[in-house]
Amino acid sequence: MNSLLKLAILGAVSTIPYQHAQAQAAAQPGNTALDSMVSENEIIVTSQKIEQRAVDVPITISAIEGAQMERLGVSDLDELSNYVPGLNIQEQSANNPGIVIRGITSDSGSAQQGPRVTLYYNGADISRSRGSYQAIYDLDRVEVIKGPQATLFGTASAVGAISLVSARPRPGFSAQITGGYGNYDQRLLSGYVNAGSDTVAGRIAFESRKRDGYVENLAESQEDDLYAQDQLGVRGSLRFTPTDRLLIDVIGTYDRQRNGGTPFISGTLPTEAGPADPFGPANLGGSPYSEEFLGNDQLGLVRDVYDANITASYELTDDLTFTTVNGYREFDSAEVFDADGSAAPFLEFAEIAKGWQFTHEGRFSYVDPMWRASFGWNFFTEDNRQTVPFAGEEGTFLQCLTTLATPSPLIPGIPCVAADGSVPAASVTELLTGGALTAIPYTSVFENQGRNDAYSLFADATWIPSYALELTAGARVLIEDRTSGYISDVPASVLSGSPSLVPGQVSTFGETYEATQSYAAFLPRFNALYRVNPDVNVYATVSKGRRSPVVQLGARRLADGSSAPNLNLVPEETVWNYEAGVKLGTPMVSGSLGVYYQKYDGFQVSVLQTDGTSRTESAGTASNLGVEAEINLRPTDWLRVFANVGYIDGGIDEGNDFAPQFSGARFRLQPEWQSAAGFTVDAPLGNGMRLFATPSVTYRSRIFFEVPNDPAISQEAVTLLHARAGVSFADDRFELAGFVRNATNENYLVDAGNTGGSFGIPTFIPAEPRFYGVQLTARIGN
Repeated sequence: MNSLLKLAILGAVSTIPYQHAQAQAAAQPGNTALDSMVSENEIIVTSQKIEQRAVDVPITISAIEGAQMERLGVSDLDELSNYVPGLNIQEQSANNPGIVIRGITSDSGSAQQGPRVTLYYNGADISRSRGSYQAIYDLDRVEVIKGPQATLFGTASAVGAISLVSARPRPGFSAQITGGYGNYDQRLLSGYVNAGSDTVAGRIAFESRKRDGYVENLAESQEDDLYAQDQLGVRGSLRFTPTDRLLIDVIGTYDRQRNGGTPFISGTLPTEAGPADPFGPANLGGSPYSEEFLGNDQLGLVRDVYDANITASYELTDDLTFTTVNGYREFDSAEVFDADGSAAPFLEFAEIAKGWQFTHEGRFSYVDPMWRASFGWNFFTEDNRQTVPFAGEEGTFLQCLTTLATPSPLIPGIPCVAADGSVPAASVTELLTGGALTAIPYTSVFENQGRNDAYSLFADATWIPSYALELTAGARVLIEDRTSGYISDVPASVLSGSPSLVPGQVSTFGETYEATQSYAAFLPRFNALYRVNPDVNVYATVSKGRRSPVVQLGARRLADGSSAPNLNLVPEETVWNYEAGVKLGTPMVSGSLGVYYQKYDGFQVSVLQTDGTSRTESAGTASNLGVEAEINLRPTDWLRVFANVGYIDGGIDEGNDFAPQFSGARFRLQPEWQSAAGFTVDAPLGNGMRLFATPSVTYRSRIFFEVPNDPAISQEAVTLLHARAGVSFADDRFELAGFVRNATNENYLVDAGNTGGSFGIPTFIPAEPRFYGVQLTARIGN
């Protein structure tokens, strides 16, 4: 019945961001209508809640159309981020994406922690980390808006926002289907069907991707190799236009992952294939008690996401429009992982994340030749939880812990994992009990909870005294109610007699602790745009961003063995963002050059604890200086050339007396340099045939995976080559394409350190190897 109710919701859902709401607003003083201004080399964006050429937006924005994503052959957001300066997306798994804008990361899985980056899906906030992963099939475009944008994208956009805009239903009939096959048994089936009239139109799109794991798992107990992929996405859209003034969009999405285990490979412990090697085979067998204690005897992710939105836009007059966006999102995920990266059943955990969120926004927008203005309100509420069970065997755990982390072995001479990959530590319980017991199963669990309500009013006004000049000022007033909860069940250890087997874990003995705090904030922004001529604009912006305070709640052990709430209130993180730049847009050349400086107070960092959890701390002040440049050329009808580069010199300020352990550290996952370049050839061959090819190269300099920085927990510079090429025939009705990603098969890391790092045995996650394959597409209609 629950599933039927969810499917019923999906049948009546919707979103569309505000582009129709202000179609008439694009006509600027002295300009003709927007359509006549747009060349084939330009992209129309809605980052300011109206349709504009990207060159006319006085903020730093990178926009990539769905057609360009197809040309590049990208199939996920982490691949796409390689082509956007200042953006880095780390997908450790679909349950744990890390989104980095200008070197600032948003990836906390704690239900008590707020995000830094707003991820919008068709106008609705989906920023909660464990529910934010979204497949990028059948998209119209992706807009990456950099810098705080509180009046446009809400309170989570402390450093920027990413807006995913799906393809909309349109009049007429059209359909497309694509099938693909590649190495590692890659299988792709995707497509859409679109049908409708000027009054009612509908669209159904889907994508199924499957692939074998690319990291061999030597453990006989596991059915799949590591990083196997099995995911499905389905989206249904309806568009109603009963009058010229009213537009209603309804979109429902279901996303599902049944992916293989994450390859946390130990950098210390060997396998039977040889010494520890982050790019070699792994032996991750999990715990023999995984099914009973963690919910699944197989490593991997089981995740379901339901998304439902409705947007209505009504033009009250030729100048005034009201838009309301209402969105609901629910996620339910369970991931079992082997955190020690070895054959030993030492650090075996699961993460179960469940939650829902609802957002409502109402916005009035006004446009005339001298003014653009908007004002409105927003309500956002969420209820989510992160549950982390642990499963192990006491003797094995204690021997591995004391051998590797102390090191002061419980029983000298018995390694955790031997050179041949066997696990001598598994005999310790029998030795300590004199043969009375061969194993003592142990499990513990903790859960953090977050229930948050945010209420805000916002206003934004742009004065256009002349064709050449636009001045914008806006602000959001915010009130937050944040409630955190914590509950844990941590038994005492039989062998050691300690109150917990895992150091630092404290039981609440079945009691749920709660703490509530209320906060308020005022977040302004100021922009200026000057048109040198119709093709060249210069701009400047000043804006304030804020990451919510953290009501960080856990448990502490009292002297009598009982426990009490352990509340730590982490202050808000604020940033002032200053930037200026120039934008160019002509039929042959478009591009931008921007410089920014950011100053942080109360910069929040996540630090791994000895119990395998992470704790948020304030690192004091930080600063960020950067340059971003993009250029797109179209010298002929059959050739497109693109290039971009980003430079960041940022980190936690040196001489930081507030948190000296972080002084001078670079931000985690922040490359100093990032760039991409490539070209597209799309040439007719005659008789309804054409040849196309898009080779590209991406570069990223060294990144650190943790703060404080450790060279051993980092990734050196990486250069990757990619290409997609093929031929279409029968006037684009059919297309045959081949693709290759990471053509030179470079070895590099997605992440390092991880949970194992807090126990003294960091683990490493290898990135994707060379992937290649072919795809066949058939189309009908326009």
